[in-house]
Amino acid sequence: MTTVSILDTSICTKNLGDNIIMDSVSNILEDVFDGSRFVNIPTHEVISKRSYELMKTSEFKIIGGSNLLASNMNVRKQWKVGLWDSLFVDDIILLGVGWWQYQKKANPYTKILYERLFSKKHFHSVRDSYSEQQLKSIGITNVINTSCPTVWSLTEKHCSEIPSEKSDSVLVTFTQYNQNERFDLQLVDLLKTKYDKIYFWIQQSQDYPHMQKLCRNSAIYLKPSLKALDEFLSSHDVDYVGTRLHCGIRALQHKKRTLILAVDNRATEIANDINIPVIKREDIEAIRNWIDKPYKAQIKIPQENISKWKDQFIHEA
Repeated sequence: MTTVSILDTSICTKNLGDNIIMDSVSNILEDVFDGSRFVNIPTHEVISKRSYELMKTSEFKIIGGSNLLASNMNVRKQWKVGLWDSLFVDDIILLGVGWWQYQKKANPYTKILYERLFSKKHFHSVRDSYSEQQLKSIGITNVINTSCPTVWSLTEKHCSEIPSEKSDSVLVTFTQYNQNERFDLQLVDLLKTKYDKIYFWIQQSQDYPHMQKLCRNSAIYLKPSLKALDEFLSSHDVDYVGTRLHCGIRALQHKKRTLILAVDNRATEIANDINIPVIKREDIEAIRNWIDKPYKAQIKIPQENISKWKDQFIHEA
């Protein structure tokens, strides 16, 4: 029986967006490696002896999603891995992984680390063209842009079933690490004039006091869990307008009219590649126009690259 180690970004995190990503990653890997045994390895903790042992006995080691790549891995430690670990772990395969923010070319430490960690015989899947270019700039060329695993199900048929007309209610999110009271308040004030009800989902703990400050008691707060979000999206006719990328993609998965407000490179770069509905947070007039006018989602999934990444395992698993 094939054993697959999943380097899991949803363990030891307070960000429920990681759970959204890993839900899609797990579904994809269960389909690709049907009948295999899976073990989950945390990426947000220093690699333990037990994790080394589990990865050593796995035929495949696949790391899923999130902002795990950076140009300065000796400083940026979202993925708790270093040169010492590369003595014991190699042949890691990327699945929809992205680069943390816009940065300079990777430094020599990072180049050596990635060369040691990443498989040389498999294609690596990254979530956007920028991440692809960053890896190729340091000589890691076996990389293909498949976009984020969370969007792989957003086919033309799926998008055709997303409403184009405005709903009476809206689901809103804000981003803990990139709050802007001026722009966020402008958004809330706009939404109050356009929708009968405003719902709010808490993806990270500090989202809640920020929204309370902006909206006081006029928002309806969902429970801070992925289950609560899914139950809400499956049972309510609602638009999504918010700065949380993966909550927005979850709304698209549930066939909801969606507008993601860009606050960093992630939404911007994915939108450039596949045309997910993204507007900059500060462009309040563009947001107003999107709310008022019919909008048809026309997302372009890179199906050829997705198939290329999946098909490489057909004769190995």
